[in-house]
Amino acid sequence: MRFLVDVFNGLRIAFGALRANKLRAGLTTLGIVIGVMTVIMMVVIVMGLNKALKSQLDFLGAETVFVSRWDWQSNNWRDMIKRPDMELDYIDDLRAESREIEAISPFFDQQMTVSYRGAQLSRINIQGVSEEFFLTNPKELAEGRVFTAQEVSRNANVTVVGPDIANQLFPDQSPIGKEIKIGAWNFEIIGVTTKYGKVFGQSWDNFCVIPYGVFQKRFAGQNFDGLTIVAKGRGEDRVEELTWEVTGIMRRLRHLDPREVNDFGINTQSAILEQFNSMTAGVYAGGIIIGFISLIVGGIGIMNIMLVSVTERTAEIGLRKALGAKRWNIAWQFLIESAVICAIGGIVGVALAAGVSQAISSFLPTYMPLWVVLVGVIFSAVVGIFFGLYPSLKAAQLSPIEALRSE
Repeated sequence: MRFLVDVFNGLRIAFGALRANKLRAGLTTLGIVIGVMTVIMMVVIVMGLNKALKSQLDFLGAETVFVSRWDWQSNNWRDMIKRPDMELDYIDDLRAESREIEAISPFFDQQMTVSYRGAQLSRINIQGVSEEFFLTNPKELAEGRVFTAQEVSRNANVTVVGPDIANQLFPDQSPIGKEIKIGAWNFEIIGVTTKYGKVFGQSWDNFCVIPYGVFQKRFAGQNFDGLTIVAKGRGEDRVEELTWEVTGIMRRLRHLDPREVNDFGINTQSAILEQFNSMTAGVYAGGIIIGFISLIVGGIGIMNIMLVSVTERTAEIGLRKALGAKRWNIAWQFLIESAVICAIGGIVGVALAAGVSQAISSFLPTYMPLWVVLVGVIFSAVVGIFFGLYPSLKAAQLSPIEALRSE
């Protein structure tokens, strides 16, 4: 109980001293404000980017392996563009030789115009796939159905559309059974997927999925991106085993010598996330270093202002000691004052970071969980305690007689 009384009295005296020196206290906290704001902004931006990328990759399929000419982790486009094209025949070979493949689908992609009774949408992603694509990709249906193997084999003009297509062309009715034009060709809508949303400001709901044979026939078979494959079972171990197996089969199909590097890409979500995390680690480190420098500068400012405060209040310290105050009472008072100043700076820094992150969220994904706020405020208070330790001990060690003489 006595401890709580001391804490309350320390807080009361600390806030009284801050009110008496508002400008000085405000200028003193600037370093803390800048440091906390810098660290938190780096954290919320990197966490926002990580979350947005993870969300985007979940849309592609967390346990799906993508085989194509392109290696998503490489920037060496000059070499990749020289690689041989992917072939549809690989599907039969992979299915025959693999023990790990659950489903496999080709993937064609092209942007085209979609229209219905005069309403027209441009730059819509048209995807040509097989019926197994819906086993390799986490697209869920809001209504209708996906196309069947029979519809794929007979090149039926059917399509499963994203909710952007359904909402814009059929705002007040169900699109199931309606015919839309993709390019110059009519396609019957048989299904609508659930809404996914935007990633990095780009909608992932403006697409039409059609049988790949129709894609080849109607659109000259352009833009064969590659294969989407999913493993039997679930988990990272299964994906890793599938990756190794598919790599071996693909190397044989591409007639690669053991000494030659892969002339195809095996892309997985975990590999992309790992590369992205390694890139953002440098941003994290840089932001934290800058933030720590600002906090150290702010902490030194806190120490300086607390030493000035001790000097100004020497007589008060002597009077309190003469009235029976212990050394730890004096030290505690100045420690609380230092911690309060820094905690206020931390709160202001967090508030500014929250405002800035909200302002930039429209074009740059940000994410600020509660623990980041709490850590920012608590850490700033710890900085105040650390840099206030020397001034508080100096105040506690003053002789009451000498302190009273300073009056």
